[in-house]
Formats: sequence, structure tokens, C-alpha cells
Amino acid sequence: MAMRWEQLAKRQPVVAKMLQSGLEKGRISHAYLFEGQRGTGKKAASLLLAKRLFCLSPIGVSPCLECRNCRRIDSGNHPDVRVIGPDGGSIKKEQIEWLQQEFSKTAVESDKKMYIVEHADQMTTSAANSLLKFLEEPHSGTVAVLLTEQYHRLLGTIVSRCQVLSFRPLPPAELAQGLVEEHVPLPLALLAAHLTNSFEEALALAKDSWFAEARTLVLQWYEMLGKPELQLLFFIHDRLFPHFLESHQLDLGLDLLLYLYRDLLHIQAGQMDGVLYRDQLDRLQRWALACPQRRILAGMEAILQAKTRLNTTNMSTALLVEQLVLQLKR
Repeated sequence: MAMRWEQLAKRQPVVAKMLQSGLEKGRISHAYLFEGQRGTGKKAASLLLAKRLFCLSPIGVSPCLECRNCRRIDSGNHPDVRVIGPDGGSIKKEQIEWLQQEFSKTAVESDKKMYIVEHADQMTTSAANSLLKFLEEPHSGTVAVLLTEQYHRLLGTIVSRCQVLSFRPLPPAELAQGLVEEHVPLPLALLAAHLTNSFEEALALAKDSWFAEARTLVLQWYEMLGKPELQLLFFIHDRLFPHFLESHQLDLGLDLLLYLYRDLLHIQAGQMDGVLYRDQLDRLQRWALACPQRRILAGMEAILQAKTRLNTTNMSTALLVEQLVLQLKR
């Protein structure tokens, strides 16, 4: 989903202000370094800047998002906008040399060119040195945007030749609000916003019917802990296993269960604003009253241990879940 300027201004106000100032004054830097955690919108912002620079019908600092150039940048087909990234784990010298050759040519459709380097910290030493020469002698009308999650791994000389813009992690509350604005139901938005700091990932997750069903099953899972052991194990094999088939799905399911336990602690402490399953408040309050705090804490510890085993051992997921539910039932 393409980022709009108002979204950038809301999620990354400092970045938006700096770019807006450059656009309004006609002083766009020849090189930017967008740095920040994964999922903070660096690539989306770089493409937004590209669209504004090449847009045929800009509205102030905002690209129209509908003209031929905006659409081609979104689809990766604009001849004067290039995006490169790691090839086989690193960005190689040959990739930078290809970029230099492309940008030594006259722009195809205008007097501007732009290139975006994803995961710039993964350049080989020779690639970084080649890029440094490129940055030291920029072609007129060329704008470079380097993207990185670890800018301390870049050559200091490269960093010094870029305008560094830092992207802050989105607080879960802001991320959830952004999801609601994209028509995600609040109960799903609250959970998705705590499972990733990437807006795009959270939106894809929250709009997947699998996620809504996973949330429902986790609530049923907790409720089934009060049932006879045989009935509980039947539920696990008949309902849980088919849905949480892959390891990454089970890992996500354990996160959802962990947040449910955390909600019980919040309710016991009277911290209702921290509750994520808030549409299930009546049910959660009953569970919180019936469960001593020590059992909740022990349950959270058991879930965390299960997540560790899931991600570090070859233990059967079926055995792992069976052991976990028996621990939680005690």
C-alpha cells in the first residue's frame, strides 16, 4: 500500500518536516540516509519522495499518486528511478558500478534521476568504496536515498555525505490507530499493533481472516483449560493444530495467548487501558477473578519457555503444545 504525505507527517513528523522544507525551498539534498528499525516506513517514504520529485501534478509537497509517473514508480517501472538491494546476502561492487553506468546517461524523461539503496549496511567493502566515489561526485539532478536499520555499520565517510533522517519506531497506540483508519476492527488492530512495529505487516496480518480466527481460537483455548483433560486434548488436536500448522503460525498463536494472560494481570491491577482483548472484558474479568496472580505469572513463564523451545529446538510442535496445555492446566 502506497504511503500518502499526510501519513508520513503523522507517523514520522520530523522526517516529513525536513523533507517538506527541502521541497518548498527547492533544496533537496543530493543524498539522504533514512535510518531506523525495520517497519518504520523508510522505503515507503523514499518512494513517496520519488513520486513527489517526478509527479506530473503535485499538490504542494504531496504527489498526486495518480499520474503516469506516480503509478510507474509504484510498479517499479519508471526508467529514472532505480531501486537496488542485497543480491545473495550483500550488495556487490558490480551492482554499484551498474548504477553508476545507468546514471552517467542522460535522464530518459526529465532532468532528474533517483536511486534507492535498500539495506545499504550490507554493501561489501568494494561496493561501499564505489558508492562513496559516486556520492563525492554527484551528477546534477541526481538524488540518492540509502536505507538502513544499522547505519553504524556504514562507512563514516558515506554517512557524512548524506543528510541523515531518523525514523522512530511507531508506538503501538499510534500503529493501532492507523490500522483503524484503514478499516481494521479495533480488537484486531490492538493485537496486530503489538505483534509487529511494521505498519504494512500489521495491516496485512489484521486483514487476514486467518488472524481473526486465530484470536478466536486462543480465547477458546484458555476457556478449555477449565475442561476435563480429555476434552481439552481433543480441542487441541481437532481445532488448534489444523489452524496453527506451521511453526511461525504457532509462534504467533503463543504470542496471542501470552497477551491474553497479560490482560488478566492488567485487570487484576485495575489497569484497564492496557487490556488488548477489551471487547471480551466481561469474560476476562471472570477469568481474572478466578485465577490467582501466581498462576497467571506461571502460565506466562510456561508460554515463554514454549516459544523458546519452538524457535531453538526440533521438538515436535504437537508434543510442545500438549506439554504446554498440561502445564497451564495445573
